[in-house]
Amino acid sequence: MDIKFKNGKLAKVFNTHDTLAREYGDQMARKIAMRFAALQNARTLAAVPDTPPERRHLLSGRRRGQYAVDLVHPYRLVFEPAHDPVPRTTDGASTSTA
Repeated sequence: MDIKFKNGKLAKVFNTHDTLAREYGDQMARKIAMRFAALQNARTLAAVPDTPPERRHLLSGRRRGQYAVDLVHPYRLVFEPAHDPVPRTTDGASTSTA
């Protein structure tokens, strides 16, 4: 998958392990790097497992339309599809939830 960041600072943090570890600690940096690699290597969002350890899941409420993957409990890596518009099924769900 192509991954775009909200800003350059966030891209720099995620693409440099030392910076990631400095920002989030070594254990969290390792988990973030593993989940980030899983997202990068997936052809589509549906290819990211919805079972542990990644546990890709669709969020609701004020985060409707966003997804998350698990990190170190209770933390999650939250992201949203950049496809505009996001493909949807007839009931309004994202087609990438399969």
